[in-house]
Amino acid sequence: MRFFHLLNFQHFILYVFPTLAFMLVFGVGLAYSHFKTADSEKRMDEIYGNYPENIQDRNAPFPLVMTLIIVGTLLWGFFYILGNGLLGVII
Repeated sequence: MRFFHLLNFQHFILYVFPTLAFMLVFGVGLAYSHFKTADSEKRMDEIYGNYPENIQDRNAPFPLVMTLIIVGTLLWGFFYILGNGLLGVII
């Protein structure tokens, strides 16, 4: 049991607000940013297939945020493995 109950609340706030901020930035990033090419507008508007319940298939550009997250995850994994291997840390 902790001596100061306020510390639990501070940790809770430190976990919740960065998570909410990340979710907001991630949602905006997925909605509004992608690599713009000459045919981006055509790809966003052209419908390739219609499915039941009015679901439409498009060949839209890949979001920039997803590209950065995938590259960041791969780099973190590579350097994590490299760091553990060079430093001899037991996992």
